[in-house]
Amino acid sequence: MNRKIRNLTLIAVTTLLSGGPALGADEAGSDVTLATDLTAVIALQGKPCGKVISAREQAEKDYLVSCEDGSRYRVFVNSDGRVVVDRQ
Repeated sequence: MNRKIRNLTLIAVTTLLSGGPALGADEAGSDVTLATDLTAVIALQGKPCGKVISAREQAEKDYLVSCEDGSRYRVFVNSDGRVVVDRQ
């Protein structure tokens, strides 16, 4: 089960990072897509969040995320290509 969640998370982040802005959505639309995708990634990792209310890109494939429940996370892809969600 853990491997399945990891694979689904990797698919979600890959889609998030490669497909979002390339679809030609306006900036507001891509912000909503980013927040939705990050919400899904955090949930797939089993972390409490509710809904992402803001996300700030720190570097490529590296986001600082604030949730509606007050939680903050760093969501990034590590050097092994795995998605990591660290509580801040």
